[in-house]
Amino acid sequence: MTIFVDIGALDDIPRQGARVIRTAQGCVAVFRTLDDRVFALDDRCPHKGGPLSEGMVHGDRVTCPLHNWVFDMNSGAAQGADEGAVRTWPVRVERGRVLISAELVSRSNAA
Repeated sequence: MTIFVDIGALDDIPRQGARVIRTAQGCVAVFRTLDDRVFALDDRCPHKGGPLSEGMVHGDRVTCPLHNWVFDMNSGAAQGADEGAVRTWPVRVERGRVLISAELVSRSNAA
């Protein structure tokens, strides 16, 4: 069973935007879509290390700001002719709060 921890209010993440959290696994970008779906992915494009949290969110996709690679936020897979993937993480929304897998969160963020 996955244990989740509260990382903040859904309203703290702009629609079609992201918030970055530091975790025991590195930086994770938590994205909010126009229709309030939430996704969590490593905040590093596998192509050139671009910060995905600064990319453009469109539907359930995010475009890397450096070289326009597009990733499916459901699977983390690169789209089109590009190859590779970004790690995705369990995340959900309950009562307007964003919860992420407790195994990711570092002690400094959990305090």
